[in-house]
Amino acid sequence: MATRRDPIADPATALAERYSAVRKLTLDLAAPLSDADATIQPFPDASPAKWHLAHTTWFFETFVLRDHAAGYRPFDERYGFLFNSYYEGEGERHPRLRRGMLSRPSLDDVRAYRTYVDDALLTALGSLSEAALDLIELGINHEQQHQELLLTDILATFAANPLEPAYSPALARSEAAEPAGDWLPGRTGIVQIGAADTGFAFDCERPRHRVFLHKHKIASRPVTNADWQAFVADDGYSTPTLWLSEGWDWVRRESIAAPLYWREDGTHFTLAGRVERDPAAPVAHVSYYEADAFARWTGARLPREEEWESAADAVDPASGQQLDRAEAMIPQPKTDLFGSVWEWTQSAFSAYPGFAPAEGAVGEYNGKFMCGQFVLKGASCATPRGHSRASYRNFFPPHARWQFTGLRLARDC
Repeated sequence: MATRRDPIADPATALAERYSAVRKLTLDLAAPLSDADATIQPFPDASPAKWHLAHTTWFFETFVLRDHAAGYRPFDERYGFLFNSYYEGEGERHPRLRRGMLSRPSLDDVRAYRTYVDDALLTALGSLSEAALDLIELGINHEQQHQELLLTDILATFAANPLEPAYSPALARSEAAEPAGDWLPGRTGIVQIGAADTGFAFDCERPRHRVFLHKHKIASRPVTNADWQAFVADDGYSTPTLWLSEGWDWVRRESIAAPLYWREDGTHFTLAGRVERDPAAPVAHVSYYEADAFARWTGARLPREEEWESAADAVDPASGQQLDRAEAMIPQPKTDLFGSVWEWTQSAFSAYPGFAPAEGAVGEYNGKFMCGQFVLKGASCATPRGHSRASYRNFFPPHARWQFTGLRLARDC
């Protein structure tokens, strides 16, 4: 877990305010949804919105209230089985593939569950131990991750509906021209990466350690929709020499010919419904396989995790287009390292030297997934502002693309 919160005068009060704000935003994000909308699971990697609302609540109930609040009585003993995700230490759970079969509890029942747990936690907060406060901090950051997942999962849900409903109207489209592309020299030699010892970070971001960077350059902007359209027009999806072997098998097996949600008429499906693609905006919803093939097509490569993190070390992680309130977010043109889309790196998600997972069930949070995943850096238009940082290690398997995933190129000097 490795929370290591900064000391402040009244940590319980500040934590209560953050907790309440994050919990309210999750409810706001779900407000446009009907019970039916919130129940559907479009494919196994996605989860129903109702499940996200309940699972994040189960996290606080299980790891904070049950273990640290004397006399706490669970809202419903059956919910532990329904809303555990992958914590083997917490016992059996409802199969992930069948989360969309949970017509009950209703959306209103889940909202009542959230209210019950919120009231109990805020009441107990002043008497909780430091270890329990650390778990609340972890739970807040965990819920922010699920806020992004809730949005991307409802996007997948609505995209599967022939009516193509809109989650909500979009923000006004940016009129910005496509940012000029340039190559910026990266740092060389020995640098430090990973989270510092103070402040919140997930366990996989630590310990901070030294790495050696060879001479390289990194692109000043991410790859845009216009860039990707040129790749499509040049038969990038039908040129096997551009693809990793697994990627080429995936392209042929799944009949992949464009980013997820694209159509040949120049539109793509978004949280605001089907809209015209902005050529200047960063391409989104591409897999690692696609990002790697595109980089080969350009004669460049994807950046390594340490190269990207080093470039972002002095950048404000709250910059760029990120989630501030409940509204339809569509990636906008950017040069920022943060915001709009997460950026694939060529680095596998693996343990840093000296990594040690937390004790107990919460130690299953990241370490157990350090196999077959690649690191993404930055933040997206659906990432709650203030949640990310240069050391943040998002990760997905190479075929995943229902998230707001894009890329920025790098090359050796």
